[in-house]
Amino acid sequence: MSLCREVVTLQLGHYSNFVGTHWWNLQDASLCYDPDMPPGELQSDVLFREGLTRGGHVTYTPRLITLDLKGSLRTLKQEGSLYSTGQEPSTITWEGQIMTHKESPPAKNSFLQDLDKLDVRTAICYSQNDTEHLSVFILIQTPFSAGNLERVHKFYKMEGSVMVWSDFLRLHLHPRTVSVINQYNHEGEAARLEAFSQGETLLQGSVLEDLEDRLHFFVEECDYLQGFQVLCDLADGFSGLGSKVTELLQDSYGGRGILTWGVAPVNHPDSSPIKELYHMMNFALGTVNLANHSSFFCPLTLRGSLGRRPSPSTVFPLVNYDSSLWYHSSSILALALDSMTVSYRLRYNSAPMWQLADALTVSGRKVVCAYGSVPFPIMQGTCLPDALSACGDVLPWKPLSACPELADGRCFGQSVTLKGLDRQRLVSPLAPGIQPSSTLHCARTGEEVLDTYIRSHYPSAPLVVQLVSTPSKLTPPFPQMFSSLLDPQGLIQRHPPTTAGPAAVLAAPVLTSVQSSSAVGQMLAELQKACVSVEMRRSAPSFLCQGLEAGDLAENLEQLRVLAYHYRDDSGGTLRSSSEEEDDDDVD
Repeated sequence: MSLCREVVTLQLGHYSNFVGTHWWNLQDASLCYDPDMPPGELQSDVLFREGLTRGGHVTYTPRLITLDLKGSLRTLKQEGSLYSTGQEPSTITWEGQIMTHKESPPAKNSFLQDLDKLDVRTAICYSQNDTEHLSVFILIQTPFSAGNLERVHKFYKMEGSVMVWSDFLRLHLHPRTVSVINQYNHEGEAARLEAFSQGETLLQGSVLEDLEDRLHFFVEECDYLQGFQVLCDLADGFSGLGSKVTELLQDSYGGRGILTWGVAPVNHPDSSPIKELYHMMNFALGTVNLANHSSFFCPLTLRGSLGRRPSPSTVFPLVNYDSSLWYHSSSILALALDSMTVSYRLRYNSAPMWQLADALTVSGRKVVCAYGSVPFPIMQGTCLPDALSACGDVLPWKPLSACPELADGRCFGQSVTLKGLDRQRLVSPLAPGIQPSSTLHCARTGEEVLDTYIRSHYPSAPLVVQLVSTPSKLTPPFPQMFSSLLDPQGLIQRHPPTTAGPAAVLAAPVLTSVQSSSAVGQMLAELQKACVSVEMRRSAPSFLCQGLEAGDLAENLEQLRVLAYHYRDDSGGTLRSSSEEEDDDDVD
C-alpha cells in the first residue's frame, strides 16, 4: 500500500482563486469512486479529505484554504452548502410588528442553476434510499456524467457570465475553506488592497487567528503532511499578505515543503499608469519576500514581462484564448499546474515537495520559472518521437513565468513532466528491420525518449523526467477555446472536419518544465532595474503612505539585485544580461 503524504493548499487573492478553481475542477474530474476500478496513477487523498455530513454521509472535499475580499463570492455561501441542514436558525425574540426588507440575491448562470438541480435530486435520493449512497455521492462530486458530457460542452458558453471564481466552481467546499477579509473591498475604488505593505500589516488580530484556526483544522488531521502549495496574487496587496502567510508556515511547520506560485493575470480591468506602477512594485517586493519564506517560488503568468509595459502575452498555437478574460488565462495556468505538481501526487514512486525543491534551488536560487506546451502538439496515429522530431530545433513549450527561455542550452536544473499520452504513443512502433528515422525512435521507453530529447537541448543540466498517461479531463465548465484542428482527446486531426462545427475537446496532453536557469536572473535583474529607475516619492507617493518606508523599499530592491546575481553563469558562456554584468563589481 502506498504512503499518502498529504498537502494543504492555500489560495490568496482573487486571481489565485480563478486559477485554483479551474485546478480543483480538473482534480474533481479525475476522481474515481468505483471500488472495482484499479487505482489511478495519481493519489487523490494527497489533496482531498474525507468527512461526514450531519446526516452521516461521506464527503470528499479539498484540503484547501482560500482568502479573498468582501464582495468576491457572489452566489457562493462562505460556509458552503454541503454540511448545512437546510434550516436557518431563528434568533428573533421581538413579539411586535416586523417589517422585512430582503435584497434579491445575485442571479446564477445556467451552469450553477444546473448544479442546484442536481443537488436537489441528490437530496431526494438520499431520503428515499440510503443504500444508493455510492451513485448519489458521484452525483454530488461529479455532477456531469459521461452520458451528458458532450451536451454540456456544446451548450455552455460562459465567457459573458463569469464575474467571480465561484461562478464556475464544480465541487463542494468544506465550511473551513473560504475566509473573507472584510477590511477591503473586491470592487469599487474605496478600501482596495492595492499595495504590498497593506497586505503585510493585514495578517494580525482576527485575520491571523482565523487563518491559524483553519490551518490547525486541516493540518492536525493529516498523518504524513508533506507541505503546502500556495497560490498567491502577485500584482496587488495579496503579495504582502502572502509573504506573511508563508513566513507563518515556515515558522510553524518547519521542515515541510512550501511551494509558492505567484500568479498574475495578463491585465487588470480599469488599469492606469499608476496602477501598473503599483503592480510592478508589488511584483518585485512579492518575489523577494515570497522566495525568502518558501522552498521555491515560481511566478505563473501569461504576461510577456513583469514590467510596467509588458511585451505581448504568451501565445499557444492550438489555443485561441482571450488574454483579457481571467476565466480564459487562468484555465491555461491551471492546466499547466496540473502537470507541474504531478511529482508529489503520484501514487507510487512520488517525490516529496522538499525533494523537488532541493533539486531546483541549488546555491540559494529559490526563484524558478515555468514553461508549458498547452496542449502538447501530437497528431492522431503518431507517437512521441514523431511529435518531438517535428518540433525541430525549437522547444515545444512557451513561457509561463514572464521569462523567455534563453537559446544557450544551459540551466542549473529542471523537472519535465508529460501528462496525457498512453503507453502505446510513447515509443516508435517501427517493425524490426526498419531503419529508425532518429535517435528518438530508437528509445525503448517514453522516459528515454523525453530524456534524450531534453538533453539534446540541455546537455549538462540535471534533469528529472516524469510521464503520466492519465490526461487532464476538461469537463464543464472548462472553456472551449481550442483550435478546430483538435479532436476530443486533444490530438491534432489528420483530416479536420469541413462541414460540422469543431468537436468539444474533452482531454488534453500537456508538457511542462520547471527550471532554474540564468533566464530567471535576467528577468529579476530587468525587474529590479525598472523599479529602481522610478522615483516613488514623486511618481506614486501613495504607495509609500501605506506603511512602507523608503529605506525598506530600497533594501528589498537591493535583495532583488543580489538574488538576480546568484543566477550568473560562470562556465564561460554568455548567459548574463548586460545589466547583470554592470553590477558584478558591486556584489560581494
